[in-house]
Amino acid sequence: MHDGSGRIAVQNLSKRFGSIAAVQNLSFTVEPGSVTGFLGPNGAGKTTTLRMLLGLVTPSAGIATINGRPHDQLGNPARVVGSVLENEGFHPRRTARNHLLVYAAAIGVPDRRADEVLGLVGLSPAADRRAGEFSLGMRQRLALATALLGDPQVLVLDEPANGLDPEGIAWLRKFLRSFAQQGRTVLVSSHLLAEVEQTIDQVVIISAGMTRYFGTIDELRKRQQPRVFVRVSDAAKLATALQEAGLTQLESMPDGHLAVAGATVEQVGDLALTTGVAVYGMHEDKADLEKMYFGLTAGQFTAQHGPPPPPRQQYYQQQQQYYQQPPQGWGGQR
Repeated sequence: MHDGSGRIAVQNLSKRFGSIAAVQNLSFTVEPGSVTGFLGPNGAGKTTTLRMLLGLVTPSAGIATINGRPHDQLGNPARVVGSVLENEGFHPRRTARNHLLVYAAAIGVPDRRADEVLGLVGLSPAADRRAGEFSLGMRQRLALATALLGDPQVLVLDEPANGLDPEGIAWLRKFLRSFAQQGRTVLVSSHLLAEVEQTIDQVVIISAGMTRYFGTIDELRKRQQPRVFVRVSDAAKLATALQEAGLTQLESMPDGHLAVAGATVEQVGDLALTTGVAVYGMHEDKADLEKMYFGLTAGQFTAQHGPPPPPRQQYYQQQQQYYQQPPQGWGGQR
């Protein structure tokens, strides 16, 4: 039924809710053996994209595939892709184990798998507690356990760190890295780059439903050159020495510092010493991924030319009409 590659492919994907363009011509791939971050501010179109990937929303244009097939053509999709789009799908009076046993029966895996996944997510001590007694972080773990029941090749997670304490976030990072190192595929959404920066191999950044960046974290860092800020006794003399050394990207700052792009602290310090200029202060401003991220996504909700867009409340109401009526035959997990 599918090619077994574990690859996620999104090609020219678009979705409109009435007059609202929630997603516009998105394209990216997620390869097995990697963790890909899917980033954007709240309302950027991340959840809508994931719902199209998982067969919960029909695209207006384009296609999203897992293992070369749309979600509804995967046979038993829960054995191929595990997903967490929310962590509220629990009966409050069911225990964690009973919740998982229901899902295990639905997708045709042995009952013992329930205890196995509870162990994987660190919930074994809470197996007989009711889900209604769980904290937000514990519900996140139970949702992940549900996604893992089918031993899937692909994981699709929407904001999985919500509600986790620092220890839980560290555990999640380690778990996702380990999962990917088994040759499996992870796509994880977030609205904070710092939250997933230490976990991901590549990143897709979207804003207003459009792709702003798709590539590796290292490539994103290279887009912003580090700068050295130095305050000296004679800025003009040091500037001349820097230019003669080939460091020509200089800027005088209002606070008196001289900003030198493409240089290291050692280079600037050595030149200042050679030139005989006294250094009163120096620091390096390295590539700030968060700053770059906000620069890429800025302006999503700022005023635009032409008629004003419909209110965001209408957008969410239109989405909800679709989300409450998932396509028939969907066999995935939430």
